[in-house]
Amino acid sequence: MRVMTLRRRIALLTVIGVLCAGTIAVVAGVLGGATGTGSAGVADSTAGSAATGSPADGSAVVAFYGDSYTRGTGASSRAARWSTIVCAERGWTEVNPSTNGLGFVNNRANLPGPDLVDQVIKAQPDIVISTMGLNDNFVMPGRADDVRAAIDTDFTELKKALPHTRFIIVEPFWYTDERPESVERIIGWVRDAAVAIDADYIPGASHWMDGHPEWKAADNLHPNDVGYREIAVRMDAELAKLGL
Repeated sequence: MRVMTLRRRIALLTVIGVLCAGTIAVVAGVLGGATGTGSAGVADSTAGSAATGSPADGSAVVAFYGDSYTRGTGASSRAARWSTIVCAERGWTEVNPSTNGLGFVNNRANLPGPDLVDQVIKAQPDIVISTMGLNDNFVMPGRADDVRAAIDTDFTELKKALPHTRFIIVEPFWYTDERPESVERIIGWVRDAAVAIDADYIPGASHWMDGHPEWKAADNLHPNDVGYREIAVRMDAELAKLGL
């Protein structure tokens, strides 16, 4: 099975990495959503923006639209984040401008450069994988109408600009076993918006970290390398169900 194959490959690469590198420093980051700030929490500080390969080789270009959980904050390196593991497994070219603390609304005005929607469109990807939504819980319920409207606007804009791209919308991640009511509301809005643009939808991701504090980085907010590997395994299985 693909899931077991990926798990075995990850385990092997981990052993090799430890033997070769010796000591790995885990750099802790913050969600940024609660405070309006976001820090670079990946050992490779370029991890949030660069493509990991060249589309010239004919591989599918996959753009990720997400926050710190997709940027890889808390991981020891770019290679340890779940998006890069999944892309390496499939031979995809990764474009990942995901940003700490960002939501459909939260911290949107604080971006120092182009909006993520514009960056995704510029990449002209074959596939877009969206995981956005976690940080919007920090502006709920006061800006509920804004959040719902922004979800619809972003997905509609992406679909209009990329009519031939395959969209995979992932249920927004969550980081504690306790869940405010806003989590389910935002999940519902994201799911409805995915249906509206005829996107594939992956449910359940908000529970993938449940019951596993040992998968957390030192900040107790983000996954560590083990947590990102587990997310990669789960994501791999869901993508396989979609024929990818």
